[in-house]
Amino acid sequence: MSDLPPSGSTEPTPPASSGAPTDPTRSTPPTAGPVPGQPGPPGSPAPAADPWARPVVPEQPGPDATQPAHPDPATPATPPPGWPASSGATPPPGWPASSGATPPPGWPAPPGDPSTGWGWPAGGPAYPGHPMPGAPYPAQPMPGGHYGWYPPTDPNDPLVTPPHAGVAGWFSRCAGAVRRGWRQLLPIVLLAQCVPAAIISVLSLYLVPTDEPVTGPDGAPVLPDGYLEHMFAFYGVVLLAALIFGPVQAAGWGAGTWVVARQAAGEPAGLGAALRYGLRRALGLWGWTIVASLLITVGACLCLLPGVYVGFAVALFGPVYLFERQEPIGRAWRMFHQRFGMVLGRVALVMCALLAATVLDLVVSTVSGVVFGADPTSAPGTTVGAVALAVVGAALAAPAYLAQLVGLVVAYAEQRAQEGPVNAARLAAELG
Repeated sequence: MSDLPPSGSTEPTPPASSGAPTDPTRSTPPTAGPVPGQPGPPGSPAPAADPWARPVVPEQPGPDATQPAHPDPATPATPPPGWPASSGATPPPGWPASSGATPPPGWPAPPGDPSTGWGWPAGGPAYPGHPMPGAPYPAQPMPGGHYGWYPPTDPNDPLVTPPHAGVAGWFSRCAGAVRRGWRQLLPIVLLAQCVPAAIISVLSLYLVPTDEPVTGPDGAPVLPDGYLEHMFAFYGVVLLAALIFGPVQAAGWGAGTWVVARQAAGEPAGLGAALRYGLRRALGLWGWTIVASLLITVGACLCLLPGVYVGFAVALFGPVYLFERQEPIGRAWRMFHQRFGMVLGRVALVMCALLAATVLDLVVSTVSGVVFGADPTSAPGTTVGAVALAVVGAALAAPAYLAQLVGLVVAYAEQRAQEGPVNAARLAAELG
């Protein structure tokens, strides 16, 4: 056996007197200080420290004195609010529950956080203002919302031309609308536009005056007897037929607009449902069509150019009424003047299609006059031929009517995109 003391043991050291030197080579046992936050009575000896005890971490000051201390490292931690919780994890003491995403006490709520009604979906937070993959874009913010909350218009929207896409974007969406819906749009145009036009053309064959002015004894032109009466009767019947067929044409415009918007939104758009919608909107749209026609007529009476100008300025009144159903003339007028060049260019392209149809109708009328004479109704054979040509001429105008319908709807959607974020689904929902 060894006379040395066991390893690790120390002999008691007497208290050193004041002023006496201490032995620097002698080791002293570690002493435990007071636990933070639990001071002992003055003069009491310090308790012995357990070398295997877990060190106690004092409270760390935070942004606010009321903020809780950090959790025990041994406690299973959970991610902050809004992050996906791991399986079996529970929130540590002092942390709010993961379901209620609220900031710690004393911290201000960031803009666009869950307190404003918006939360991050499971899988992690997204960059503010950008949706998660596959999620729809958020709605347009209220005035004063933080920067970047709503994104621009979807550049791949099949109906709405995004800003700065130009005429190419507008034209591509017009072509896409025709490709998607020509099976429904073509019967609507033939029924609502071409049939009334063909009936008016046939009536004109019977009512148009055939007598030509003659030269009197003094060399002045003399009108045949009853010429003025025949002219007033002709224009009166044409005007009456236009008024009668006006609701039918308005129903066709409403039905076609409904098909274009719903197909762009990926919703079903059957022919029967489209015609039912058009009939519901026919009377209102017909009334505003009369108002717009009167304004154009008054402008044309003052001079031809003011009439043309008014026609361009109120060209979007039909889509405005169908989608917004309030103040169509004033709203179309403001759209035209707020973005003069853009609206003028789109409407001018539509008018070019209508002008081409007018020229084609004049060519058919000229051919009918040359083949069947000035009075085609004088014989049964010529009557049948003239009526057939009138019907063919009205049917040939169907592409122009189709271009007018689609072009104005897409032009209206483009103007809505200039005012704020909008998409085909929203426009289809606005139709009702």
